[in-house]
Amino acid sequence: MGRKRNLIVGGTLVALIIALAIGQAAVQASIDRQVQAPMFEVDPFWPKPLPNHWILGSTIGVGVDSRDHVFIVHRGLPSLNERTEAGAAMDPPTGECCLPAPPVLEFDPEGNLVNSWGGPSDEYTWPASNHGISIDHKDNVWIGGNGEGDSHVLKFAHDGRFLLQIGVPGRDPDSNSRDSFGRVAKIAFDPAANEAYLADGYRNKRVAVIDMDDGTLKRYWGAYGNEPEDVDLGRYDPDAPLAQQFRNPVHCAEPTSDGLVYVCDRPNDRIQVFRKDGTFVNEVRIAPRTLGDGSVWDIAFSRDPEQQYLYLADGKNMKIYIIDRASLEILTTFGDGGRQPGQFFAVHSIATDSRGNIYTTETYEGKRVQKFVYKGLGPVTEENQGVVWPGR
Repeated sequence: MGRKRNLIVGGTLVALIIALAIGQAAVQASIDRQVQAPMFEVDPFWPKPLPNHWILGSTIGVGVDSRDHVFIVHRGLPSLNERTEAGAAMDPPTGECCLPAPPVLEFDPEGNLVNSWGGPSDEYTWPASNHGISIDHKDNVWIGGNGEGDSHVLKFAHDGRFLLQIGVPGRDPDSNSRDSFGRVAKIAFDPAANEAYLADGYRNKRVAVIDMDDGTLKRYWGAYGNEPEDVDLGRYDPDAPLAQQFRNPVHCAEPTSDGLVYVCDRPNDRIQVFRKDGTFVNEVRIAPRTLGDGSVWDIAFSRDPEQQYLYLADGKNMKIYIIDRASLEILTTFGDGGRQPGQFFAVHSIATDSRGNIYTTETYEGKRVQKFVYKGLGPVTEENQGVVWPGR
């Protein structure tokens, strides 16, 4: 009996050793083929405090120029609580603080405010509800709008000098209009073709492509490359067949250097990919059980020549996805809901600078811009990294 027991114990130990060896080999193999992804940490000291008792309203767009200056656009007083946030702007003032900052703010890479401008003028029609800010390859600044009557986009020089108004303000166009737009969410650019891509948007259900110099409409398309239709699709149902049209809003349309266009079909929880002529290529659903505001809010690309990674802002689930652009595979995410640095309240817009850093803005009650410093490539060890705090 003793010998039999020893044989059993010995056999068990051998089996355990073999199992441990196999397990270690599997772990090592996993490490050896570990997926790499860009890593970030929040800069809690960027930007520096604003002057003049200025505060931000719902911060609805972010763009980066050729010098890595960061532009944001916000909605100011209409999105501020006059009693609790903007007492100095009331008539008569109820306190020393605070005042809405001008709509457009420009920061240098260190976070210093270096310029501010924007708002109504006799030269142009400022949007009823400005939405999105984009900087083209000549450092011109483009702004859309998603309010009533915002059927146009504006183009300014870098310093805020008015250049061009495209579309006729005050129209109520449809998705096949050729002279106006339907509440444009965001503008992006193909410098080689001298074309601007409009996510058109909150009223219309299309991507529209225009000439960057004179605003001539060149082509447009809807979901899957279909002719866009304005039929009411009703509320998004994650278990229903995939919608053959975009839902409002079409929130971004971002061209790449290799001839593709990535479109944010926000309430349908999907990214659709097209060739630049509108031919449908691929799609991916992101957090497809997200209801209401949807999961696909804005897209930016990594700054390597291949634009290998896609960064997706999800304002409903309060996070940033890092996605392999070619395969559309989600590699990891970061962020969480909250008001501290590295957390989000309705992260709305996203942009990258030449060093690979990410900038985000937050709408609704978020009302801020944040910087996430690029820390190089690293192994993916967590599906969701949470708050990427320095030294974490």
